[in-house]
Amino acid sequence: MTTESFARLPQPPYYAVIFSSRRSSDDQGYQPMAERMVALAAGQAGFLGVESARGEDGFGITVSYWASEAAIAAWRAHAEHRIAQESGKANWYAHYEVRIARVERAYGKQA
Repeated sequence: MTTESFARLPQPPYYAVIFSSRRSSDDQGYQPMAERMVALAAGQAGFLGVESARGEDGFGITVSYWASEAAIAAWRAHAEHRIAQESGKANWYAHYEVRIARVERAYGKQA
């Protein structure tokens, strides 16, 4: 893993949308859609960054960071993102959960 895997974020506070999922066996079209969603989100007002990891067992976590709850709501309602959400529910995810949190503190060690 390189430091490029980490989102470059401002000082808190900001918000995190934590998307935990287990992929289904049908992943046809998933990768192009996932790449499109990251590119599309990056152009949205209030988007701060994203970090994502997936294990060989299909379990993954994607955390997107946002400046405000309003920015999160706008992203959730974005027409193209809504299509991706429906495709995920119907085809790509056997199970998923979304959690939204306000980040109050952040610290770490940089390479």
